[in-house]
Amino acid sequence: MDSLISIQHTASETYTSGFDSPYYQIMLFDGVGSFEVDFTRYNFKSHTILFLSPYQHLKWSTDCDIDIYQLQFHGDFYCIEYHKKEVACNGLLFNNIYLHPHLPLSYPSFEEITAIFDKLKLEVKDTHIYADSVLRAYLQLTLALCSKEKKTILASQAQPINVPTDMDQFQQLLEQNFIQQRSVAHYADQLALSTDAFSKKIKKQFGKTPSQLIQDRVVLEAKKRLHLTFKSIKQIASELHFEDEFYFSRYFKKCVGLSPAHYREQVGISVVAK
Repeated sequence: MDSLISIQHTASETYTSGFDSPYYQIMLFDGVGSFEVDFTRYNFKSHTILFLSPYQHLKWSTDCDIDIYQLQFHGDFYCIEYHKKEVACNGLLFNNIYLHPHLPLSYPSFEEITAIFDKLKLEVKDTHIYADSVLRAYLQLTLALCSKEKKTILASQAQPINVPTDMDQFQQLLEQNFIQQRSVAHYADQLALSTDAFSKKIKKQFGKTPSQLIQDRVVLEAKKRLHLTFKSIKQIASELHFEDEFYFSRYFKKCVGLSPAHYREQVGISVVAK
């Protein structure tokens, strides 16, 4: 993709994996099936929208072909971090290891976003002086609508604040300790559970094993620091408690598919970097 934003109507059987893409991706589709994001399987039915961050791996597992609207944009075109107050999507639609990457849509919302995507498709082909501003406005509207819908769904599923579950406690513990503690046994002990019982609970709640979640959290933090700061890779490796930058690079490449240096080169450093 030569431009910083594109949209196409494609089919799941011909979709090219986003594993090596430096772009954010939004996919709109209708049907029944499943897909894998970073090797975790998710089921979907009816109207659905999917959000992928740069260098996430997607694999379709549907039994039948599905038509997909695929919108891609680079962080240089629309900076999620810079616009987070307006659309509240960073950490809600993108970049959250605890939430599903897709969102079921009501029929009216699906129709509304489909209409926006049709307008985007026409606007991408235009070359007038205001084209980029119009495209950003359509993109921002899409993200705002989806953020609103996802917040409504999460609010309906929320547990009483005064009754934290084991999974709530695990999430808090992981956020506080993932840099220093990467042992599954440590978190199981903190919750007074056997490793086996703890692992089963985590898998049931998040669809991922504890070790997967710990790894995902470390990688997410690495991606953030590579994209949102000017810190050297050696400094980031040290801050994330890796033995050295070479071990960090091997770990990151095994999980993401490319080295930290290559990731930063392709995704770029955000305009909000300090």
